[in-house]
Amino acid sequence: MLEVTALPLSELRLRTSEKWGEYPDDVLPLFVAETDFPLAPAVQEVLRRAVETGDTGYVSSRNPLAEAYAGFARRRFDWEVDPSRLRSTADVSMGIVEILRRVVQPGERVVVTPPVYPPFYDLVEEAGAEVERVPLRDTGTSWELDLDGIRAAFADGARAILLCNPHNPTGTVHERDALAALAELAAEFEVAVVSDEIHAPLAQPGTGFTPFLSVSDAARKTGYAVVSASKAFNLAGLKCALMVSADDETTAVLRGLPIEVVWRTGQLGLRAAVAAFSEESDAWLDGLLRTLDRNRVLLEDLLAAHLPGARYRIPDAGYLAWIDVSALDLGEAPARRILKDARVALNAGDAFGPEGEGHVRFNFGTSPEIITEAVERIAALVRR
Repeated sequence: MLEVTALPLSELRLRTSEKWGEYPDDVLPLFVAETDFPLAPAVQEVLRRAVETGDTGYVSSRNPLAEAYAGFARRRFDWEVDPSRLRSTADVSMGIVEILRRVVQPGERVVVTPPVYPPFYDLVEEAGAEVERVPLRDTGTSWELDLDGIRAAFADGARAILLCNPHNPTGTVHERDALAALAELAAEFEVAVVSDEIHAPLAQPGTGFTPFLSVSDAARKTGYAVVSASKAFNLAGLKCALMVSADDETTAVLRGLPIEVVWRTGQLGLRAAVAAFSEESDAWLDGLLRTLDRNRVLLEDLLAAHLPGARYRIPDAGYLAWIDVSALDLGEAPARRILKDARVALNAGDAFGPEGEGHVRFNFGTSPEIITEAVERIAALVRR
């Protein structure tokens, strides 16, 4: 059984990406969605070979990316994807914008479900549309789509919904029945569903993951998915994502995108994604999921022991913890206070929408030692 363990702090400090380059060395960076693990061996090897041979030009129109993802979707999600219906681009955000530009007109409204990944608000505006907020429902034990609120938004003229599944920052994997109900609403009101499924490979086995396009004919008729290996395999800087359709009309939309949208795909990103989606990388991904499972439980235990006033639900997917710290008396901007006085960098909850006030997002895609030290630093601050 393959073990995936984080690199030591001394090696992580040598990285120059956003996570490790943004703050001084006395700060523990647990904010942006990067992980601290070595690359999967198959990914390392394909990148090494590309550099050795100078294979760093433009992406070829004849490449195995779509077939590689189709195989991955079949093995991991029991989802049959037609490779001919896929198109690549630089990243998930770009894919979202390019699709929205073609399914909504300037000034039309797009539903988002806060608290949600902060760039969603900007992506809707970049596409020329306006944001309509329909917050997730907090049941007391989980979060779920507010289908009544979404219906009301569609009935009032919203033309699309930007779905986050698995949801960032809560780690919620939306249930099949809820997705099917959303698809029926979208079909009824002739609304497009754009599903950001970047965290899908990180759904824990006990929870599973349901791709939106797999749930029904209505989902296939109304939906688009945007996927990538970037979050699970830590490849965001290499620039490669896939836009997925499952119906002739939606496929025509993707085929009608300017060729430059595809040409923005990074060559190294494409090669790394093919390796990540290959069967050779399945054991590594399984090992990563086991590590993240241990880390999400460790965080729960540490919070209970050191910060019992914090409220945290173990996420279904990913490595991002959504923590309510409003009872810890850290002021109106708890993430700022924690950074200043505990030297731990977390994401501020209110960036995800007003529903995030009093919350922080904590990245546990790292070592148990760093998670432990971060919680202990915050606890020492609270005691002071």
